[in-house]
Amino acid sequence: MATATAPAAPPPSATPPPSQHSVHAKLSKGPGTIGILIFGVVLIVGIIYIGVSLSRDLSGISGPVMPYVLLGIALFVALAFEFVNGFHDTANAVATVIYTHSLDPQIAVTWSGFCNFIGVVLSSGAVAFGIVSLLPVELILQVGSGAGFAMVFALLVAAIIWNLGTWWLGLPASSSHTMIGSIIGVGIANQLMQARSGTSGVDWTQAGNIGKSLVLSPIVGFFIAGLLLLGMKALIKDKQLYEAPKGNEPPPWWIRGLLILTCTGVSFFHGSNDGQKGMGLIMLILIGTVPTTYALNHAVTASQTQDFIAVSTQAAASLDKYVQSSASVGDSREELTEYIRTKEFKPSTMLALREMINGIGTELAIFKELSKVPNDKVRNFRNDMYVVGESIRLMLKSGVPPLSAADAAILKNYKTNHIDHATRFIPLWVKVAVALALGLGTMVGWKRIVVTVGEKIGKNHLTYAQGAAAEITAMATIGAADFYGLPVSTTHVLSSGVAGTMAANHSGIQMSTVRNLALAWVLTLPMAMMLSGFLFYTFTHLFK
Repeated sequence: MATATAPAAPPPSATPPPSQHSVHAKLSKGPGTIGILIFGVVLIVGIIYIGVSLSRDLSGISGPVMPYVLLGIALFVALAFEFVNGFHDTANAVATVIYTHSLDPQIAVTWSGFCNFIGVVLSSGAVAFGIVSLLPVELILQVGSGAGFAMVFALLVAAIIWNLGTWWLGLPASSSHTMIGSIIGVGIANQLMQARSGTSGVDWTQAGNIGKSLVLSPIVGFFIAGLLLLGMKALIKDKQLYEAPKGNEPPPWWIRGLLILTCTGVSFFHGSNDGQKGMGLIMLILIGTVPTTYALNHAVTASQTQDFIAVSTQAAASLDKYVQSSASVGDSREELTEYIRTKEFKPSTMLALREMINGIGTELAIFKELSKVPNDKVRNFRNDMYVVGESIRLMLKSGVPPLSAADAAILKNYKTNHIDHATRFIPLWVKVAVALALGLGTMVGWKRIVVTVGEKIGKNHLTYAQGAAAEITAMATIGAADFYGLPVSTTHVLSSGVAGTMAANHSGIQMSTVRNLALAWVLTLPMAMMLSGFLFYTFTHLFK
């Protein structure tokens, strides 16, 4: 007689750690009523401030309505880019504090948005104008024309399309990478349409420097975060630091404080670095449509203007010894524009630079203050300053022609403390607008990227030490890049840092996710180039 046997136990199934279940429960919660009210009040106050500031700047200016319609559309598209940027990069900063239960998701997102806001407002503008210097010089000088608007719209729309597509797939793609690709695409398309060399409209030296920072930053993030984790293991023996969260319990207070601190730092430096990309393009839009208000820095005082005049005379005199007696030049601005475009120094280039600097000093002596430059001369006056500043930058960078240390110092002082001070400025309302757009984007679209970083890079749950190592690496890398005026990708640095800690901890890496991240990283540049080039061609015909 057969004996009854107990049914075989089902094979054990791999289930996510319990803490992941609790994180998912938190992720599914909507923002609290108080949080919505606070953010709503901040948003309304910010919009009122922006509206009042913009209307004050535009008061007393008359003219055709169409440029202001284009201004409104262009500002909306530029802020939409920053809004989508918030989907991607800002969300990376909060992934580690959420998945280690250091902060609830809604609190983390709100705190990150606040730190982004402070970072944007306190940013220097170096990254913003570094991005702008990549654009074709002839389009920058004609930014108020149809081609100028076509350039700005092509850049922004291409970046928005690619960022939205990668966000929808949950891929932490780089907004910085996207913007650089869009700029290069417009530069190449512009030169092809002008029947010139397909590469002469792109400053490949500057693009190369920025490209290096974008390529190297994820590699640096991977290895530095991994080494930092190993160093922590060697020096800090508290076992809790190297464990995954248990249930809903937050980490010990000192670990929690460290994770919140690093989240704060990443959010601040992200705002300070990434927030500037949109600022530079917004300033181009404002200069093109309202040059009387935004082309020149009206905050330059009368005494500073007198100093500017004196230094102009000094800079022109320092160039005299390098001007060849046989050199001749027709239109000095066209000569310098061609030099910026081709990077080819000729004897006439130095003569043109000296004449332009002399002209700027002479006109300033007549106007007395930048704010008193006549409206019909503002755009040309700024364009003169722009080509002089870019020409000096290229000469000092290339070392051609070789200048004495004293003369190079005079030119550097002239460019940095006078030309740049007069033309490279960002009104506070622009910073506030960008900060609000970034924060709103983070509040709306943070979840997809957070889940990818928190769950889909490593095979095991993120430990406290791994989260801290990845965040510290990202904070230091982005802060250094911001100091040197180079754009880097928060997305690439942080996600590669998480992968580096997983590798160093032998936690295992989900190769399917890494392949998707690598694919997005590789495709971003060429796809953004093709999108922006096609859009530039299309918009150029629309804005004729």
